[in-house]
Amino acid sequence: MTIITGADETTSAGVTHGPVDAARTYDKVLPIDADTVFLERAVNETELPPLLAALALVTGEYDQLLADDLRPPLPPMDAVIAPQGGMTQETQARAREVALDALVRFRDSGSRPAPLPDEDALHRIMAFLTRQAGPDCLPLLRHELGLPKDTGAPTWSLQETAPGTDFTVAVIGAGISGMAAAHRLRQAGLSVVIFEKNTEVGGVWWENVYPGCRLDTPNFAYSYSFAQKQDWNWQFSARDDISGYLIDAATRFDLRRLVRFETEVVQAVFDDTQLCWSLTTQTRDGHRTTHRFDAVVTAVGQLNRPNFPDVPGRDDFQGAAFHSAQWNSSINLTGKRVAVIGTGASAYQIVPAIADDVASLTVFQRHAPWMLPTPTYHDRISEGMTYLLRHVPYYGRWLRFWQFWLASEGRLPFVEADPDWTEPGSTSAGNAHLRKQLLERLEEQLADRPDLLKKMTPNYPPGLKRMTRDNGVWANALRKPHVDLVTDGITQITPTGIRTADGAHHDLDVIIYATGFQASDYLAPMTVKGRAGLDLHEHWDGDARAYKGVTVPGFPNLFMIMGPNTGVVVNGSAVFMAECAVEYTVATIGSLLRTGHRALDCHPDALDRFCTWVDAGNLRRTWGSSPIDSWYKNKFGRASQVWPYSLREYFELSRRPDLNDYELLGTLTPTTGQPR
Repeated sequence: MTIITGADETTSAGVTHGPVDAARTYDKVLPIDADTVFLERAVNETELPPLLAALALVTGEYDQLLADDLRPPLPPMDAVIAPQGGMTQETQARAREVALDALVRFRDSGSRPAPLPDEDALHRIMAFLTRQAGPDCLPLLRHELGLPKDTGAPTWSLQETAPGTDFTVAVIGAGISGMAAAHRLRQAGLSVVIFEKNTEVGGVWWENVYPGCRLDTPNFAYSYSFAQKQDWNWQFSARDDISGYLIDAATRFDLRRLVRFETEVVQAVFDDTQLCWSLTTQTRDGHRTTHRFDAVVTAVGQLNRPNFPDVPGRDDFQGAAFHSAQWNSSINLTGKRVAVIGTGASAYQIVPAIADDVASLTVFQRHAPWMLPTPTYHDRISEGMTYLLRHVPYYGRWLRFWQFWLASEGRLPFVEADPDWTEPGSTSAGNAHLRKQLLERLEEQLADRPDLLKKMTPNYPPGLKRMTRDNGVWANALRKPHVDLVTDGITQITPTGIRTADGAHHDLDVIIYATGFQASDYLAPMTVKGRAGLDLHEHWDGDARAYKGVTVPGFPNLFMIMGPNTGVVVNGSAVFMAECAVEYTVATIGSLLRTGHRALDCHPDALDRFCTWVDAGNLRRTWGSSPIDSWYKNKFGRASQVWPYSLREYFELSRRPDLNDYELLGTLTPTTGQPR
């Protein structure tokens, strides 16, 4: 017997009785069949607060499982997250006893979950996990849990809102953002076509195949609210798992048939007369086609255009050279003299993964990374916890909810910029506290290598650049006898290697550029022209701005997902921000259609108000208060890439569009959808 929780029907012996929503298939679990000894071991290996929540939901035993003395205290996040939500050892022991008893009773009763409770009961469980989060948080929490319904789904449909009208939307990109957009748009009944330049869905998770590639966000939180996978293999998923999840989601939600693969959008032009968009696409064989759509949603990502350093002689090198995002799998690194330029997130994963294979490894560092202690970064989910995830209904949902909540504020308090703070190397008391903790961890790892400790100690405040995950492998790799960390600047790339400022020449066979991306060049290299032929890139001139990160004055019915100022770097995940922008986009289109108009264009003053507010928030963060460059900033020094506030604030901004912020254009009439 297989139980599909949350659906009206169950399946038996592989035969489906009635329709099952694609989203609910992720909730599929098996009956509990393990003996009590194994269940006790499983409980000892798992995350207790969300397990108590899941068991309360499926058994209805709220008083026992959600008792006040079991409530996790949730101390503020530090350099490390307090295990089990800060429960004392005594509380953990009591929680394990209560959870095991509930599991045994659930098993012995046939593993039949209780009916989904009413909203008050769900809110009771949420309050248990969130330390009584206020009622203003409930819409956000319900969205992330997705029970008893998917609250992110559109509240309108084309058939009801504008009957007889065919409103067509192009989605550019089939990565995380693009598939979320296509799913929500189709839920509203809109005609959708996805253009994807690659041969498969997944975006950066399809493109990046370098050794060691994996998440630096806990993997349950890095998943769609409408497709909550239960059976992850790793605590921080490897690239193949994320790519597989996205391919699976595209298949389950029947999105693949909407995708035109190996087709890149090279130009988008708004037609002032017809009030529609003309898209020019190019296939890999060079064939160009023009398409017309009522609206365009860009989901091309933020970190996908490689950045190469401007170093003399870069084209002169005669060995193999490639960017980490364009990994050349045909090159066997075994026995080679290899250089990695950069010590950011990609290098941090690549270097430990290849160190044991190469003859020599030279790592060129401009700025040392700050590293967050994460002992479990490369750990698989334990056997016992895996069992519970596959056999306890909704445990995966509550674990995702738990990880989301822990990260919702994240380390925002530690990256505050106090204008009265004067201590060098930090921007506030909290930032100095975090710096102290991170330095202590670094000193522990390198107590016998003062030379490396000096090189690996950052000279800037924590949070100014993206912090990496530290389980010891970076320091272990750099201390190997055939690995050299070079901090002298690169002055020239020669046909046979790299010359540095100290005059040394490093002989090399392979150069790997782990030098990041052109993060501030939104929508490049695509040409985008709006009203009266306004060129978007000329209009921005390197300083990308968008209202709520989504719309730009002068470009009607153009919606950006993961646009300017929507990147999160110390709290939350890109998936959450993408979903918020997608839901705002769909709600805005619905509001437009309800007015009977064909297009809307953001008012410049709405954009100015938003950017003034966001800029003020960024100036109060470590990255905005320092003159040191990072990918968070554009060429003008403005933090145009990152979101400085809480997740809840962006969630609330994205709930209901205010049409007073837009100019409405044209009149919608039946069958005005644009021909392909």
